[in-house]
Amino acid sequence: MAEAVPVRCPACLRENGYVAPVFPCACGSPVNPPLDLSAPPVLLTHRTWSDSWVAVRCATCGRESEWPHPELGCGSCGTVVRLPVHPADPPESGTGPVTGTGTATGTGPGVMAGSAGPAGSAGPAGSGRPGPAVPADQHGGATGGPAAARPDTEPAHIPLPPTAAVPRPAFRPVTIRTARDAVATAALYLRWLGFQDVRQPDGRPIPSAAVDLRAPGLVAQVDPTTAPAGLRAVECVWLNGLTASATSVYFSLAGYTEDARDRADELGIPLFVMDLTGMPQPVNDPADELVGSGA
Repeated sequence: MAEAVPVRCPACLRENGYVAPVFPCACGSPVNPPLDLSAPPVLLTHRTWSDSWVAVRCATCGRESEWPHPELGCGSCGTVVRLPVHPADPPESGTGPVTGTGTATGTGPGVMAGSAGPAGSAGPAGSGRPGPAVPADQHGGATGGPAAARPDTEPAHIPLPPTAAVPRPAFRPVTIRTARDAVATAALYLRWLGFQDVRQPDGRPIPSAAVDLRAPGLVAQVDPTTAPAGLRAVECVWLNGLTASATSVYFSLAGYTEDARDRADELGIPLFVMDLTGMPQPVNDPADELVGSGA
């Protein structure tokens, strides 16, 4: 798992740890956006479709793909920031995939033994003929096979509550591209926490309003809009939970206002922020406790 890098929130100046997500390239190799740690994070007040994606080039095959732009929700004030990323480097001249003749078309990571390598990998001296192509892993190199290409799917560190955490498999996030994806991801996360029979509303979510999710003992709201959730939204989900004698939970894509966070702490409402990788992050103590104890 990649090491966490410190990111200072521009609003409250708290330093948060951030682990860049890892995505699977079409060739099977793990890729992750190259963070530009020399540039300050950008306060995210309005999200657009074009700005939510970043081009990342695979170091193994050179393929350039679009992946969600790294974002981070501050664990103190709930502010959402976008992390600067280095632009994708142009492919190196001559770099290409490995050919079947035991030589390579370039000098990139995919070069196989033959033209030069460990003893016994080249043909007879002076013959000009390469020897048999030997997989690189037999000589200590990486082959790009399943073991080397498997991306790290462990979630970022989640602070544990004083009680022991309920053992459960790692949550597998789903990339969020639409409002419906946000609702589906929240439902999957609630099932992962242990809530049974989580029900989604029928039809397309309304972009200007939060969407209900219901389960026995649970009332949840999912806000797929680009504006931070406010005080009234948090109080509404609390009243709905109070009426149903159920736990109230709130999910937001754009974070929360300061008064909404303060009110949620007073009422004990778990607040989560979702980024475009589909990994909900707890932003207050009640959310940490819910993750630790489960349903």
